[in-house]
Amino acid sequence: MLRSCTAALRTLRALRQAGRRVPRCEPVLARRWFSTEKVIPKDHALPNPSWSKDLRLLFDQFMKKCEDGSWERLPSYKSKYTQKSEDFKTYFLDSKLVKEQLSQAQLFTRGYEDGLGFEYVIFYNDDEKRTVCLFQGGPYLQGVPGFLHGGAIATMIDATVGMCAAIPGGIVMTANLNINFKRPIPLCSVVVINSQLDKIEGRKLFLSCNVRSADEKILYSEATGLFIKLDPEKSLI
Repeated sequence: MLRSCTAALRTLRALRQAGRRVPRCEPVLARRWFSTEKVIPKDHALPNPSWSKDLRLLFDQFMKKCEDGSWERLPSYKSKYTQKSEDFKTYFLDSKLVKEQLSQAQLFTRGYEDGLGFEYVIFYNDDEKRTVCLFQGGPYLQGVPGFLHGGAIATMIDATVGMCAAIPGGIVMTANLNINFKRPIPLCSVVVINSQLDKIEGRKLFLSCNVRSADEKILYSEATGLFIKLDPEKSLI
């Protein structure tokens, strides 16, 4: 049994050192140790029982738009290896401590049980360089009683704008995010976060964003963001 563990670890190290490429939108098939059973990571950007009627309706509408290929639904997992995540690790020192930390890491917005925190799905339009996030904030994201915490909506704005920058820009990080909060968002309500890539100047990507009600009649927030495409020759540490 100990030999099996050692062999599995050596295999994983070999795959990572070889720089194995994994498609952006395909889940990684993990294999349980001591078993031949394949484990498919759960895609959290799909409806679950906690989704409200408004969120499901908007989801269905955008899935219709995906049928002609103009829009694409982006899968979302708690943690998975993709080529981008492998590339991102090259910015860190190659130390045992960092590797152990990354192996335990998971996406911040997927850390809650279904319905309690961030429920969302992001759609992307490549021709228009635009993302739309359908977001429902659960009861664990409360700020002022009855309303969504400002930090929670800022997180989702950053995630949506960041995805809009990352698809054309590759590995990017937020340099500036400026948010104007117009109105508080009722807890557990559904909002639509629209993000647009405005221009690219060298390694700088400029984007704009707005947050509206499900029927898009109420403007809750507006934002602008600056993202920087990272230089692969430089370390972040």
